[in-house]
Amino acid sequence: MSQSILELRHLQTLLALVETGTLSRAATRVHLTQSAISHQIKQLEEHYGTPLFERKTQPLRLSPAGQRLHTLAETVLKLVGEAERDVARIAQGEAGQLRIAVECHTCFDWLMPSMDQFREHWPEIELDLVSGFHADPLALLAEAKADLVVMSEPEQRRGVVFHPLFRFEMVGLVSRQHPLAAKTFLEPEDFAGETLISYPVPDDMLDLVRKVLKPQGVEPKRRTTELTVAILQLVASRRGIAALPNWSVQSYLERDYVRAKSIGRKGLWSALYAATTEAMATSAYLRDFLDTVRSTSFRSLRGLLPLS
Repeated sequence: MSQSILELRHLQTLLALVETGTLSRAATRVHLTQSAISHQIKQLEEHYGTPLFERKTQPLRLSPAGQRLHTLAETVLKLVGEAERDVARIAQGEAGQLRIAVECHTCFDWLMPSMDQFREHWPEIELDLVSGFHADPLALLAEAKADLVVMSEPEQRRGVVFHPLFRFEMVGLVSRQHPLAAKTFLEPEDFAGETLISYPVPDDMLDLVRKVLKPQGVEPKRRTTELTVAILQLVASRRGIAALPNWSVQSYLERDYVRAKSIGRKGLWSALYAATTEAMATSAYLRDFLDTVRSTSFRSLRGLLPLS
């Protein structure tokens, strides 16, 4: 058999294509152009003399040959990750702690699975959650009360590094019987005569209010609750409408419990970042935690986009 042309970049591209389902999203994920990815796949197909993907399928579907290389990619990249973590332990030592502060209620949907997987990689690192609402979460880093803060908007602050996690769409949620359920997308004025149901947090932490309603002078009635399931129950009962991350309500949408609508013609997109001190940013286990968050989230949550 001729010498293999397979490189790690090929395997990373295959994983990205399978996990994102489209060429454009995979290109963003691995920081390449779509033409560069197409060239990689064409190069492999010419080398092996067989297609790796079935043509004209959406999302992309692997051929038998592609499935075999995908299995190889999962195995090899897992082993590479393990080896790199071992080298990092040798170089930097094994002890450490990672205290995480989270400012969003729905973040636990992806944070807990990521923490579970990270714990398998770094059992010697002490993981902890900093509980409670914090008006200035970045101050926790300066006061050495947290090592990582998850937040939606980067703030320029000396000694703080922001690590991009992912983008996601905030969708409007209405009852199946609500007149707004017939609309293709929601506009600011659609919220004017409604009760907006949200978490009990300041308005500057609610993207719908901060980015959409306030600029248009729309001030709907308000109702708050701590629980996502309570928000959805109130929406389903036509007690109001809400806006939540698409991935946080996917199981309810699949059961047609409520209806989701884009907010604005192009949708309302938000982002999440992890903030750390400059010193923590150089830690091998911190970098691995961030990689774990991204890979776990893209694998398990729908509709995410990379955030460069």
